[in-house]
Amino acid sequence: MKEATILGIESSCDDTAAAVMENGHLLSNVVSSQLDHKAFGGVIPEVASRAHVEHIIPVVKKALEEAGKDKTELSAIACTQGPGLLGSLIVGYTFARSLAQSLEIPLIAVNHMHAHVLAHFIEEPKPKFPFICLTVSGGHTQLLVVEDYLSMTIIGSTLDDAAGEAFDKSGKMLGLSYPSGPQIDRLARMGKPVFEFPEPQVPELMFSFSGLKTSILYFLQKETKHDKSFISTNLSDLCASIQERIITILMNKLTLAVEKTGIKEVAIAGGVSANSGLREALREKATTEGWNTFIPKLSYCTDNAAMVAMNGYFKFLEKDYAAIDSAPSARLKWN
Repeated sequence: MKEATILGIESSCDDTAAAVMENGHLLSNVVSSQLDHKAFGGVIPEVASRAHVEHIIPVVKKALEEAGKDKTELSAIACTQGPGLLGSLIVGYTFARSLAQSLEIPLIAVNHMHAHVLAHFIEEPKPKFPFICLTVSGGHTQLLVVEDYLSMTIIGSTLDDAAGEAFDKSGKMLGLSYPSGPQIDRLARMGKPVFEFPEPQVPELMFSFSGLKTSILYFLQKETKHDKSFISTNLSDLCASIQERIITILMNKLTLAVEKTGIKEVAIAGGVSANSGLREALREKATTEGWNTFIPKLSYCTDNAAMVAMNGYFKFLEKDYAAIDSAPSARLKWN
């Protein structure tokens, strides 16, 4: 393989991240997470953009220092082009483009969701092609057949909301602070799934979480009307019940995808792949169904630049460079 030192930059939402990868081996991976959004109950795009402006230079500098590299040693710069928050993307992408121009090296535009899938190639064990990947995050829920490093086909996606949004919105209904997903996961381990919530009836490999959120809202309204302490008294069981239903929806579709394609190399990716219940459900399927499963390291589940650098490395090998007038896109197309 062609030798290359890639700087990866990620700024699609509220994490400013930079990583350095040399010949496919990760040398550094730095993430600066923003904490200001918790008070607002969600990410405020303007606040996120301003924070990226403050953090991006120190984060890139630290990534280079930890890797023991000078910017003049870089072969290319890979940066998230989208999808994501436009203001946040603009900060990272324009910085990367300007640095690449000043160093006279290629700029590589990376699709954020592609990068999540390729996080599986940062460390061993690595899946073999073709494999199915369930990508689940706050903004996306997709089933993919991954034919090669740069060739992926969507075979299923959500008709409305994403799984991560279902976690966060449900948590808000329960009075949990943002982000609610990790808190639901923690509380669910202390409870039991004693409350029933419906599974959306949508065709084939498509997902839907809008109706589930509505059913949870109506259930809580009904119960708290007669018992104001219902949520606080049953919080752990409510979290366990909500988490079990979301995971059941995901796993049922994933199982159907395996049946339809005959592919038993199965991976998960994205922020929600950090959920302990989902990880355990996949391990159980590996045992009962004979799947060869791949679960990313926790630091590669959430937004990070290592996955961007990994994608950038494979694109560099194919000389798949971005045009000098390329721009970030909040709704970047899959291919």
